[in-house]
Amino acid sequence: MRIKSPCTEKEIRKLRVGDDVEIYGKIYTARDRAHKWLLDLMKESKKSEFELENCFIYHCGPLVKDNQIISAGPTTSARMNYIEPEIIQNYKIRGVIGKGGMDKRTQKAMQDVGAVYFLATGGAAALLAEKLSVIRAYKPEFGMVESIWELKAKGLPVIVTIDSQGNNLHEEIYNKSKRNLEKLLG
Repeated sequence: MRIKSPCTEKEIRKLRVGDDVEIYGKIYTARDRAHKWLLDLMKESKKSEFELENCFIYHCGPLVKDNQIISAGPTTSARMNYIEPEIIQNYKIRGVIGKGGMDKRTQKAMQDVGAVYFLATGGAAALLAEKLSVIRAYKPEFGMVESIWELKAKGLPVIVTIDSQGNNLHEEIYNKSKRNLEKLLG
């Protein structure tokens, strides 16, 4: 399935856990420092110089050389659990791309707003980079990895692992693994 960012809530609400998706269009990278900066902007009732509404955030610190993306693997999303619900709700984010899933608060924000969590394959940073190109960098003073990169996605392959209906593949796998371990340990 193909999806173009920015997109509508209606389009996102059609996605379900397990859907293979190719993302096209505009996405923004955001790691720890970028999330904190976005939260500070919200608290101060200021606007960013770019429009996040209906777009996707990629938990990624790309390596960029001569405006070419060399590596763009996902970073662990759980680090942003403390702040992601507020970012999703206030900026009307339609999707978060990362690895490892997110917590119940973030899942609830996704349900409320109409957003999903996309899993990008860890360990495939160079291959993922081939599906992205640089549009612009914001906050370069944060450094390459922590800057906010506006990217053009050209068929970025991801899987929906948390949908806007409240289904969470990470949770399902964890619970199944826990039950299997309990059986083994007897």
